[in-house]
Amino acid sequence: MLSGALAGIKVLDLSRILAGPWCTQNLADLGAEVIKIENPDGGDDTRGWGPPYLPDTTVADGFSGYYICCNRGKRSIAINFAEPAGAALVRELAAEADVVVENYKPGTLDRYGLGYAALREINPKLIHLAITGFGASGPMAGKPGYDYVFQGMGGLMSYTGPADGTPGAGPCRTGVAVVDLMSGMYATSAILAALLQRTTTGAGQSIDIALLDVAVAMNANQASNYLVSDKIPQRIGNAHPNCAPYDVFACADGHLILAIGNDAQFRRFCATAGLAELAADERYATNAARIDNLAELRPAVAAAMASRSRQEWCRVLDEAGVPWGAINTLDDVFRDAQVVHRGMRIEAERPTLGVVPMVRNPLLAGDQKTEYRPPPAKGEHSVEVLSGLGLGGDEIAALVRRGVVHSG
Repeated sequence: MLSGALAGIKVLDLSRILAGPWCTQNLADLGAEVIKIENPDGGDDTRGWGPPYLPDTTVADGFSGYYICCNRGKRSIAINFAEPAGAALVRELAAEADVVVENYKPGTLDRYGLGYAALREINPKLIHLAITGFGASGPMAGKPGYDYVFQGMGGLMSYTGPADGTPGAGPCRTGVAVVDLMSGMYATSAILAALLQRTTTGAGQSIDIALLDVAVAMNANQASNYLVSDKIPQRIGNAHPNCAPYDVFACADGHLILAIGNDAQFRRFCATAGLAELAADERYATNAARIDNLAELRPAVAAAMASRSRQEWCRVLDEAGVPWGAINTLDDVFRDAQVVHRGMRIEAERPTLGVVPMVRNPLLAGDQKTEYRPPPAKGEHSVEVLSGLGLGGDEIAALVRRGVVHSG
């Protein structure tokens, strides 16, 4: 029996790639029973998004690092719902579900009798969440797109990267699919809110999450800066548009991040760095003044930072209470004492494949506990899930022979 905040909640996961699976992994980590519906022909797209793959597995096993990152805690059933018998099985599962998550183009599932209108008829309490590129309506509804597209369309890449006129200038994407990940987090929050609302209304609902909407929303302060000033944000490298000095600086033996967020921190930094005259200069006394005069301020700060080693700066900045940060590679990250203390690397065991390394879900705080279960093989739980619907062994075997169901 699963435990956790969402114990007893059943989720039918018809999503692939990242945004939807990230959402449903959150729900699984919170204790929900998540059944992942996969295509018998290959399964989730990310099973093939490698290398790397889990050691001692083959490409055909489908345990790419990408797939592993967002599919733990789920059971997998592989159903060809293009076949009427397969679609009927999905409807039976939806009739027992609390939540359905899908990320097909608008109208795709309607063709198989699996759209929200059809599922609502058999389960009025169902919470249905669709994640699409452009949403369920509008002039671009139905157009496909991946995270990269929305980092560009939503504005993020326009102000991310080295400043014009500097080496490597030009728009840059982030190193991970942040729009997908944020869409998954928005979707998680929306589902939790809908489940709470259902306790008072008794009714389900359909939720429309669009990656473009999320990309626009996550501009956050940059969008607000534009809306209140009518000035288009520009690429400024690693500097911050609203705080200074807040940037990457070279030390005598490497780099670190100096993150000064208020005037008191700036005064303490100046005292520590031998720059007391800057703290007394009206051009730098306030954050707003420092932003206006950053072109003059930055070289003075950079010269001071270059005069000492990273280790020395780390010591004196900690003593002064000035925020700073290392620029860690991932091997550094998972060796970091604080990361180790917080238990961010976790492991789960697969009987035939050994240890599967993963990352702990930060949602699980305080007294919330979970049993981290490794990601499933394609169709690993097909027989188990179908047996739960009341199908006998002969019926399941016939579905497998006909190609309606794949059993891992």
